[in-house]
Amino acid sequence: MSENTAPDENTAPAPTQNAEKDPETWVTGDEPMTGPQHSYLQTLAREAGRDLPEGLDKARASELIDELQQQTGRGA
Repeated sequence: MSENTAPDENTAPAPTQNAEKDPETWVTGDEPMTGPQHSYLQTLAREAGRDLPEGLDKARASELIDELQQQTGRGA
């Protein structure tokens, strides 16, 4: 195959966005939340006037981020 050959017609184009997956189906969703999740959640919770629950896993932290973004207007 030369450099000037057209790509295979059956080759799917690369996705332009990440597909959003349900956090409940994440393979690592039950692991402790990440440092960046925790930091962002602290900011969102403070802005929303809410307490941050202890011991969140990655999946629940992601869901709470979505919820608090909507509440604070940061998700727009």
